[in-house]
Amino acid sequence: MLFGSRSRESTPLEGVDVVLADLDGVVYAGAGALPHAIESLLAAGASRALGYITNNAARTDASVAAHLNELGLSVAPDEVVTSPQAGVRLLASLVEPGSTILVVGGEGLVVELEKAGFVVTRSADDAPAAVIQGFAPEVNWKQLAEAAFALKLPIEEGGIPWIATNNDWTIPQSRGIAPGNGTLVSAVHTAVGRLATVAGKPETPIFEEAIARFGAASPLFIGDRLDTDILGANRAGIPSALVLTGIDRPKHVLAADPFSRPDFILSDLRELHEPYPQARTRRDGSVTVRDATVRIDGNDVVIVSSGESQIDLLRAGARVIWDSGRAIYGLNVDERLYADPFHRP
Repeated sequence: MLFGSRSRESTPLEGVDVVLADLDGVVYAGAGALPHAIESLLAAGASRALGYITNNAARTDASVAAHLNELGLSVAPDEVVTSPQAGVRLLASLVEPGSTILVVGGEGLVVELEKAGFVVTRSADDAPAAVIQGFAPEVNWKQLAEAAFALKLPIEEGGIPWIATNNDWTIPQSRGIAPGNGTLVSAVHTAVGRLATVAGKPETPIFEEAIARFGAASPLFIGDRLDTDILGANRAGIPSALVLTGIDRPKHVLAADPFSRPDFILSDLRELHEPYPQARTRRDGSVTVRDATVRIDGNDVVIVSSGESQIDLLRAGARVIWDSGRAIYGLNVDERLYADPFHRP
C-alpha cells in the first residue's frame, strides 16, 4: 500500500487522518440515510477529517453538502469531491479555454463547466468541442441522441472528445437498485461505436484530487462497489473498506478479482469503530476469523465452523478463496457463505 499498513487487531480507523466516503450506498440511498451511517461518521470525524467522493453527477457540491447536513452531518461544499469536477479538469486538458461543450446531464455538470469558463450547449448543431456525460434523472432520449450526433466521427477522423463522469451500471435508490450512468453511456456507445474517457471512479484523478484537497497522509476510503470504489482506491494506493449497505453483496466479495479486494469488509459503518479481527491461516490452508473457519478441499470450499457472526464467516471465506489464487467459478462454494442478512437498499 502507498500509505502503509496497520495492525489487523486495531479498528479500521487506527492511524487514519482522513476518512473519504462514497455517498450512494454508504451514507444514503435516495434521500434517506442508511442505518448507522450518520452517527458512525460523526464519531469518525471527531478526531480526523471527513471528505466525500461521489460519482453521481446530478447535483452540485453545494447541494450534496446541503443534503448531508439535512441528514445530520456537518459538511461544507469543498468537502465534497464530485465526478463532474474531475471531468471538467480532464476536459480542460483536451480543449481550448472557453470552448462550447455539449452536456448530457444535470445541474452538477452545468455548474462546474460554467465555473471553469466553458460555454454549455444541449445541441450538436452548435459545433461543440467535446461532449461530457453524467447521470441525472432527467436525462432522456433527446439528450442521448444529441450526444450521438456530436460524436458521429471517430477521433482519428477528426471527431471530438467524449468524457463520461463515471461508468457505474447501477445506482442505489430508496426503492431499490436503478440503472446508473453506465447504462446511458452504453446507449450512446451503441449508437456511435466509440468509447468514452471516464473521469470518476475507478480512475485515479478523483482520488488524487481528494488526497490533495484534504492533505491526506494516511487516508481510508469507504465504498459499496468493488468495480469502482475499491478498484479505484487500490489504483490510487489508498486503503479501503467495503460496506455491505449498497450495491455489492457477499457473493461479489467472494468473487472479487485481485485488483478489487478491500482491506476491510464491514456489515455497516459501526464496524469502523470496532477491532477488526485478524485472519489466521493454519497449516492445512484453512482460514479462521474469530470463531469462523473455512478451508478448500479439492474443488470444494468447506465451512469447518460457521461461528456466531455472518460477517466473520464471509471474511474467512473471502480470505481463503483469495489466497488460493483460484477463480471462484472453478470452486464449489458452500451456499452459507453467500448468505446475505446485511442491509441493502
